[in-house]
Amino acid sequence: MSTTRGKTTADIDSRLELFVDDWLIDKMHNLSLKLHSPVKQEVAIRFDASWEGPTSTYVTVMKDEDRYRMYYRGSGHEGTDYSQVACYAESKDGVTWTKPSLGICKFEGRTDNNIIWTEFGAHNFAPFKDSNPDAPKEEQYKAVAGGPLIALASPDGVHWKKIREEPIITKGAFDSQNLAFWDTEQLQYVAYFRGGRQGFRQILRSTSPDFINWTDPEWINLGNMPLEHFYTNATTPYFRAPHIYLAFPKRFMPERKKIKEHSHPGVSDAVFMSSRDGVNWDRRFMEAFIRPGLDPDNWTERNIMPAWGVVPTGSNEISLYYTEHYRHPTCCLRRATLRVDGVVSIHADYDGGEFVTRPVTFLGRDLILNYSTSAVGSVKVEVHDVGGEPTPGHMLKGSDEIYGDEVKHVVEWRDGQNLSHLIGQPIRLKFIMKDADLYSMRFC
Repeated sequence: MSTTRGKTTADIDSRLELFVDDWLIDKMHNLSLKLHSPVKQEVAIRFDASWEGPTSTYVTVMKDEDRYRMYYRGSGHEGTDYSQVACYAESKDGVTWTKPSLGICKFEGRTDNNIIWTEFGAHNFAPFKDSNPDAPKEEQYKAVAGGPLIALASPDGVHWKKIREEPIITKGAFDSQNLAFWDTEQLQYVAYFRGGRQGFRQILRSTSPDFINWTDPEWINLGNMPLEHFYTNATTPYFRAPHIYLAFPKRFMPERKKIKEHSHPGVSDAVFMSSRDGVNWDRRFMEAFIRPGLDPDNWTERNIMPAWGVVPTGSNEISLYYTEHYRHPTCCLRRATLRVDGVVSIHADYDGGEFVTRPVTFLGRDLILNYSTSAVGSVKVEVHDVGGEPTPGHMLKGSDEIYGDEVKHVVEWRDGQNLSHLIGQPIRLKFIMKDADLYSMRFC
């Protein structure tokens, strides 16, 4: 595949840039952007308590300083106090989870449970830690819930109250895991929630300076790609590069029924898309990000529903979570892993190829790559001036052949010259690749 963009100079400073799209690419030959599915790991949590049940879902996972927090809907427990409750779990490593006895809400006459909310909005309670520096201490954690959307707040992530009785967003369908967060780049609150568009479940977006007053909802822009049912959206700024949004919608096919004896129609998988402004989305990958797989209990209706949240669970690893066995007694949340930054790569096959970046300005003395090759594969880098001429000291003939598998490789040239003398000058990078994947880069 060959592409030419003719893009203007971009100031990337020392921020991490992912290759989830072609924003950084000017010309590309015999390479492609490749979507990487996560590796299935252990069951993170089973929804087996009497207040949880087989339709438990709408999960949020976050890394919060020295702990991981999980929030989810418990439901499917017929004939009890509540049809749906919002629940809480914790972990020290994102792998092994516990359901603490909180003593907050009464269920079947006891408070020995992990329930944190039973009122309006328990159906789709979606919290986040508010990184707005002006957020008051009693509102360090916020949540949206219900339909229309109401606003809640908490000082500790466990004890919650409504910020006000009136809803904050009223235009939308809302029967989904709707979500909101503080955007540290745009310095505003952003919400993504369900609406109905041309007969499809689709995604609306709204923004707010204060979490109370919101703009009129607008549809996200998917370009010319066909509409599909997005049951949830799981939109999040990537924690290592918050100027890039990642989203993992659950794609629903309501007209299909694979397991004929199951009570409800529909099959689902998860897809991936990305954005650099939260409004315009790159939907180039129409194939599934996570398939239902060999397990027949994942081929029934509302399965493979990604949790909201991508978290680090190791120096080289990120974790995502998704619901399995919906409406089955074994309903659970599964963990899956990717290498850090590893959702998409620029991929070279055995025959190899090359690409050239758009002109960029940067800060830093070194170029850092997150890459992987085969035993015969390689990556080589040449620095060009804005006109496309190689710069002395950073030419291919002086570039070490890079091979292996590293998330923080410092590119070196044989004369030992670093890039500090090029700071502030527009440059291009030319990459020559063979049987390799390049996931991200940064200057530092």
